[in-house]
Amino acid sequence: MDLFEAAGADDAGVPAVRQGAPLAVRMRPATLDEVLGQEHLLEPGSPLRRLVEPAPEGRRRIAPSSVVLWGPPGTGKTTLAYLVAHGSGRRFTELSAVTAGVKDVRGVVEDARRRLVTSGEETVLFIDEVHRFSKTQQDALLPSVENRWVTLVAATTENPSFSVISPLLSRSLLLTLRPLAEKHVRALVARALTDERGLGGALTLDDTAADHLVRLAGADARKALTILEAAAGSAEAAGEDAITLESVERAIDVAAVRYDRAGDQHYDVISAFIKSMRGSDVDAALHYLARMVVAGEDPRFIARRIVIAAAEDVGMADPSALQTAVAAAQAVSLIGMPEARIILAEAVVHVATAPKSNAAYKAVDAAIADVRAGKVGPVPAHLRDAHYAGAEGHGHGLGYVYSHDQPHGIAAQQYAPDDLVEARYYRPTGHGHEREITSRLERIRQLLGQ
Repeated sequence: MDLFEAAGADDAGVPAVRQGAPLAVRMRPATLDEVLGQEHLLEPGSPLRRLVEPAPEGRRRIAPSSVVLWGPPGTGKTTLAYLVAHGSGRRFTELSAVTAGVKDVRGVVEDARRRLVTSGEETVLFIDEVHRFSKTQQDALLPSVENRWVTLVAATTENPSFSVISPLLSRSLLLTLRPLAEKHVRALVARALTDERGLGGALTLDDTAADHLVRLAGADARKALTILEAAAGSAEAAGEDAITLESVERAIDVAAVRYDRAGDQHYDVISAFIKSMRGSDVDAALHYLARMVVAGEDPRFIARRIVIAAAEDVGMADPSALQTAVAAAQAVSLIGMPEARIILAEAVVHVATAPKSNAAYKAVDAAIADVRAGKVGPVPAHLRDAHYAGAEGHGHGLGYVYSHDQPHGIAAQQYAPDDLVEARYYRPTGHGHEREITSRLERIRQLLGQ
């Protein structure tokens, strides 16, 4: 059968899986138990299970509402729609949000209503990428959803709060699909290697090739299976029994980044990344950032290293670098990849090009060293807490001078313990903002009589 031949459909209208269909189609889960990474939606009694599984014998099924499935590409939205149609025995109808018009929507709804009235047959209407429907097209769905002439399963990668009209959203259950974790993608690939619907054990997959494949696929199951199929074809054409790293590289023309998140390359690259920012080589820093991004490093890990570099290596020479780094770390957690790469790059550029000072870092370490060496001493009496009864009798707070009552807002009195009066921990550099701090600190210490 030709690969591009129409697949046809079964009696319920669900598209049939032909022998020459892409691997991602052939490996589409046939039951809810095969669905990976969406356990939170598949618990007993959940709306999806009630849509898919028949009611227990002797009990009437309470039909759940229509649902809107929201999630990233390759997380199983289309699969769940097909399972709803297969498992429930309802008729399945699919509309393309790209090509269908209002007339098509009304035609499907009218047909579903007629079937429901004449034979009691229920219809599942699946609309992929529903956010592409205009407001008028979405309005046309409202009567059928409200009266349950159809069970609507709408899928979208866009936030439904902005892309689906409020009346339709209020009449549906919003179910959020989570991005697949690496373990889920690996499990899916392993299943495709051995399952008769997939490669049927004809080829094995090297560990390095599997690592590269999973990194390239990200959290997209469809992409992972597409890459696996292309690599399998490359291996077979070369007469090989195993899918190797070279097979994957030949198939998709993307070289593997030699980077092991648990090995030497991980530590070497992150070390070079940090030292490049510290050394103000912005281009080298961006190169190492790119290597980590392409290799699939956790962007939150990268963001944390940038925050540390901003505090340790830039410090008070440019205090705004830490603000940028912290904002980047928060934004990365909020946005995720691939857009997070832009946020990370902005923070890297700021930290790498900022004036550098480790004076604050050295200062706190010097103070910690003194404390650990036992140089602590009692807190001067005039600085002790005087807010409790009897404190004054112990001399606590007596003689304390309120700084805001003094010229320049600085009160000349002893602050450090007796043993540390002469200690000088913070020694600002002449770089960036610390030039101003240096002159100000000299004046402060004069006013304090130090």
